[in-house]
Amino acid sequence: MSKFDTTAPYYATYRPGIPDEAVELLAQRVAGKEHRALLDLGSGTGQVPLALAGQVTEIDLVEQDTGMIGEAGKALAGLPVAVRLHNTSAEEFTPPASYRADLVTVCRAFHWMNQSVVLSRLESMTAPDATVAVMGDGSLWTARTEWTDALRTLIQEYLGEERRAGKGQKYAAHDRPYREILAESAFGQVEEHSITVEREWSTETVIGYLYSTSFAARPLFGEQVDDFERRARALLDDHAAGGLTEHASFQVVLGRRD
Repeated sequence: MSKFDTTAPYYATYRPGIPDEAVELLAQRVAGKEHRALLDLGSGTGQVPLALAGQVTEIDLVEQDTGMIGEAGKALAGLPVAVRLHNTSAEEFTPPASYRADLVTVCRAFHWMNQSVVLSRLESMTAPDATVAVMGDGSLWTARTEWTDALRTLIQEYLGEERRAGKGQKYAAHDRPYREILAESAFGQVEEHSITVEREWSTETVIGYLYSTSFAARPLFGEQVDDFERRARALLDDHAAGGLTEHASFQVVLGRRD
C-alpha cells in the first residue's frame, strides 16, 4: 500500500497551494529565457506545475502514486503548454538523453526521497544555469496552537503516540536542514527564503486535509474511522469560535551550480 493510498481526491481538494511569493521567486529563476522546462518531482496532484504553468514552456511531472498522478492529469488538462506525466519515482525517473530542465521543484516531498540519489541524478538532466527548488511548510501535525495540539492528541488516541507514515509505518523525521543537503550537492550555491503564511481553516477543510495525509488517512483508523471523525468534528467545532488559524512558515531553498 502506498503511503498515500486513498488520499488523492482529498489531496487535490484540501491541500493548501503554494504561496504567491514562492511562485514569484521561482518565476524569476526562468524569466527572460526562451526555453523554460519545469521538472516537478514528487508532484502529488500537480499543485506546483499548475501554479507555474504561465511561467514555463513545458512541464514534466513525476509522481509514483497512481491516484495522485491521475488527479494531476485532470488538474493540468488543457494547459497551453506541453505537459508530460511520468508515473515513477524521483529516483527512477529517466528522461531522454538530450533532456535538460531549467527549473526543478520538489514541494512537500523531499523527505520521502533518497535525497543524495535524486540530486546526483539531476546533474545530467538539468541546464548549466538550472535552479533546484526544495520547498515545504510542515503540517497540521507539527503546527503548535491550542486546536492543533488537541487534534493531534485525538489522532494519537486512535493511532498511537508516534506519527504514522501510511499503513504499518512510522514517520522518520529528517533533522538536517535542506540547505545543508543542497550545499553538499552539485547545486551548492544556495539561498533560503522563509515566507510567513496564515491560513484560516474550517471544520470541513481540516477533516478533508487530515484524510489527505499519510498520518491520518481514513484507512489507518479502520472500523473506528466514523467514531474518530465524529469526535474530531466536535473538537473542531468547539474551537471554531476562536478561529481555526494556522501560522506557518513556507520554506523555499534554492540551489544552483557553483
